[in-house]
Amino acid sequence: MVPTFLVALVSLVFLVSGLVILGYAASVSSQTTYQGVVRELCGPAMGQLCEACFLTNLLLISVAFLRVIGDQLEKSPSPWTSVFSVFPTICFGFQCHEAAVSIYCSMRNQSLSHWALVSVLSLLACCLVYALTGVYGFLTFGTEVSADILMSYPGNDTAIIVARILFAVSIVTVYPIVLFLGRSVMQDFWKKSPWATRGPPVLADPAGSWVRLPLTLLWVAVTLAMALFLPDLSEIISIIGGISSFFIFIFPGLCLICAVDTEPMGPRVKCCLEAWGILSVLVGTFIFGQSTAVAIVELL
Repeated sequence: MVPTFLVALVSLVFLVSGLVILGYAASVSSQTTYQGVVRELCGPAMGQLCEACFLTNLLLISVAFLRVIGDQLEKSPSPWTSVFSVFPTICFGFQCHEAAVSIYCSMRNQSLSHWALVSVLSLLACCLVYALTGVYGFLTFGTEVSADILMSYPGNDTAIIVARILFAVSIVTVYPIVLFLGRSVMQDFWKKSPWATRGPPVLADPAGSWVRLPLTLLWVAVTLAMALFLPDLSEIISIIGGISSFFIFIFPGLCLICAVDTEPMGPRVKCCLEAWGILSVLVGTFIFGQSTAVAIVELL
C-alpha cells in the first residue's frame, strides 16, 4: 500500500502541473476550450486528435457515472510491478483537466498564481478524501474490497443507504458538466457539417435549441445504453485511465512546448519548461500504453 501512495503523490505533481500548464496555455492562446487551446498551439492535426480523444473520453466517463449509479441501485499487494495498475484509477479519480480551460476562462481572477493555488488546494483536498476512503476500505475488507467501495457494504444498513443516495446525487450533478464538454466538441463538428452549411437556417447555429437538444438526447441515450451493457466498472476505468493520460500529461506537455515559443523568456527558463513538457509527454505515453494494454488483456 505504501508504494501505491508514493505513486499517487508523484502523480499529484504532474496533475497540478497539467492544470497550471493548461491555464497558462489558455491565456497565451486566448482560447476558451481545451480542444481550442490544443488546436491553436499545436496545429490542426493535433487539434483533431484532441477532439477525438476528448469526445471518446467524456463519453466513457459519462458511462462510468451511470454505471456507478446502477451499482448503487443493485445493492438493497504482490509483485512491485502491480504498483503501475493504480495509474488508470488515479487518472480517473483526478479527472478534471478536460474542464480546466473552461473553468480558468470563467474565473474572475485569471492570474496564473491564483489558478495554481486553486489547482493545488483542490487536488490536495481530493487526495485526502480519496486516501482516507481507500485506507478505510482496505482495512475493512482487505483485498476483497470492491472497485465500487460502497458495493462492499451491506444493502440494508441505513448509513450506507444514505451514503449511496448522496453519492448518486453527486454523480448526477457532475454528469451535466461532462455532457456539456462533450457536446461542445460535437457542436464544433456540427459547424463543419453539411447540415450547418447547406441546411435550414435553424440548423446553422450549433448553439440553437434545434441542434443542442438533439445532441443532448443522443449523448444521454448512447451513454445509458453503454452503461446497461458494460457489466464491470473496473474495465471502464482502465480504458478511461489510458485515454485520460492524453489530457493530464500528453496534451499539456505539448502545449507547454509550443507555448514557450510565443513569449519572450530566458534560455534557461525556456530549456527547463521544454524539458518538463517532454517529460510529461513521455510519462503520459507510458501510462497510456501500459493501461491500454492491461485493458485490452482484461477484455480478451
